[in-house]
Amino acid sequence: MNGEPARWTRRHLAAPAGGAATTAPVIGLPAPPRVLPHDDIWDLWPIQEEDGSTSVVRGRELWIALSAPALGHPEERHDRARLRLLARDADGWTDLGHAFADGASPGSREWSGSAVRRPDGTVSVFYTAAGRRGEARPTFAQTVVEARARLVTDDGRIQLDQAAEHREVLRSDGVTYLPADEVEGGPGRIKAFRDPGWFRDPADGREYLLVAASVAASADADHAFMGAVALAAATPGGWSLRPPLLVADGVNHEIERPHIVVHRSSYYLFFCTHRHSFHPPGSAPSGLYGFVAPGLTGPYTPLNGSGLVLRNPVEEPDQAYAWLVLPDLKVVSFLNYRSTGGPDPWTAEPAEARAAFGGTIAPVLELTLHEDATSVVVPVSTGAGR
Repeated sequence: MNGEPARWTRRHLAAPAGGAATTAPVIGLPAPPRVLPHDDIWDLWPIQEEDGSTSVVRGRELWIALSAPALGHPEERHDRARLRLLARDADGWTDLGHAFADGASPGSREWSGSAVRRPDGTVSVFYTAAGRRGEARPTFAQTVVEARARLVTDDGRIQLDQAAEHREVLRSDGVTYLPADEVEGGPGRIKAFRDPGWFRDPADGREYLLVAASVAASADADHAFMGAVALAAATPGGWSLRPPLLVADGVNHEIERPHIVVHRSSYYLFFCTHRHSFHPPGSAPSGLYGFVAPGLTGPYTPLNGSGLVLRNPVEEPDQAYAWLVLPDLKVVSFLNYRSTGGPDPWTAEPAEARAAFGGTIAPVLELTLHEDATSVVVPVSTGAGR
């Protein structure tokens, strides 16, 4: 196993960004319809079969997204986030309700993850437990939890067994990966140990989790930590942390939703990050970034020279986020903030930020991959979903 992570550096980001090949088209008006009229939804992922394909039950794909009531400033949604089960067919999206019962999580809220349907029909839902159950106000401790739930399809329903056990299976070790245990903080200002992405390596058949993590910055850096992609391997005794696959060396302190797509025998490592998370802030765009390697543990090369795979257009720098590349190279995301010409939406007054926020599924994009070069294909749809 390779012990040296790939390093994403300022030298990479100084490379030409690729222009039209790496820029998403503007999402025009009217905005895509809201999947849930009274709730925001954002980060979404399919329930996968073990070969990576999307699970289909009774003719409908099964997905999970984060959801919260559409109230107040959109950034407050992270303090109320719950996993939501969705179904998709030719007629669009159907809400199947919260994935799990109130209070089932060991955290005070549920953040992003992944899910895989097992041969016995149960579903392993890996997600981030944020905070602690019952806490008086949200804190930012993060651990990886697995809920192994039976898929219930009785009486025309499709749901996950609400009685499933939720077990912490992984947390930062405090050595290679900094502890994500802050009491105070907020999006973009906290250490990470979250967003577990399940992956089965076709080379050895073993299961792995990719986790958005934080490592210590160098002594001369002007910040305390930097983003990393942690790797954990399944063992008979549980999940075992391994050296990171990637470290954002002085470039970025919060890289999110890491995942791998194997295409033509190459391993494409994708992740996303906000423009605010770069050092200095705004020195690169919010976008989907990635590296490619001949095997899971590297050596990794930045895609398109810089690592940039897909960015929001200049005129709409925050229109979408939380990109996820599927095995068929479709790219899903959610509708974030539309530009209003006013203040940064993160710092705008709640009413102004709420008016600009999408809170639903963005139009699906598609990539082409050729060795270490990528390009965006013309959108395959103009509304929400595929």
